[in-house]
Amino acid sequence: MITALAWQAAGLSWPLLAAAGAALAGQLSIGWSNDAVDAERDASLGRTDKPIVTGMIGVRAVWAAALGALASTLLLAALAGPRTAAINAVMMAAGWTYNLGLKATPASGLMYVIGFGLVPAFAASVAAGSPAPGAAVSAAAALLGLGGHFANALPDLAGDRRTGVAGLPQRVAARWGERAAALTATTLLLAASALLVVAAERRAVALLGLLAAGTIAVFGARGTGRVLFRSAIAIAATDVLVLLVAGVALT
Repeated sequence: MITALAWQAAGLSWPLLAAAGAALAGQLSIGWSNDAVDAERDASLGRTDKPIVTGMIGVRAVWAAALGALASTLLLAALAGPRTAAINAVMMAAGWTYNLGLKATPASGLMYVIGFGLVPAFAASVAAGSPAPGAAVSAAAALLGLGGHFANALPDLAGDRRTGVAGLPQRVAARWGERAAALTATTLLLAASALLVVAAERRAVALLGLLAAGTIAVFGARGTGRVLFRSAIAIAATDVLVLLVAGVALT
């Protein structure tokens, strides 16, 4: 998604290629460090879908890979340009501080708002003059991230309770129930859909996306458990698709 948005903003260029590499390396660094931090927790929950838990790879090797990817993303972003480097550094700081402890605090949501909210700025930074992104598309990206955070937490709420992970979605679920957390995810993602209509050049496409997201939300609200999770993920996927094909103006 980041690469496609940057391509729309700048076309094929060296800064685009460097930024694309930085985006990939950055996501690897955040994902790998997350698994390394959570290794003991995942083992206690019997997460056989995790390579560290099954013994396919050691924690030390994963840490080495995560740190290597972190160094790579910072270097590639610097090659793309100073503005890209600065934005990327903030995004990486949000992801890593989330992994290293903020995921278990109410600030977990803020890290997603920062990390995703800066995606349009990161993509636009490779264009000539490094223009600032529009407010609507930045807000939509932030809402997409926060809604995705709530949706991503839904399948793991029981395990999170047992292992003491009390991020923002977990706290909402603990106080008002799992359905409240799911509806929060849906509401945030639908708000992102509405903002994309405002920012889109091909508004009819964005309106179709909003209609699709609303339809998914209605059907999802009638279900429970995995149905709520899948509907939230489907809305998020719809938002990403609209972001890419509706001609959303980054600046």
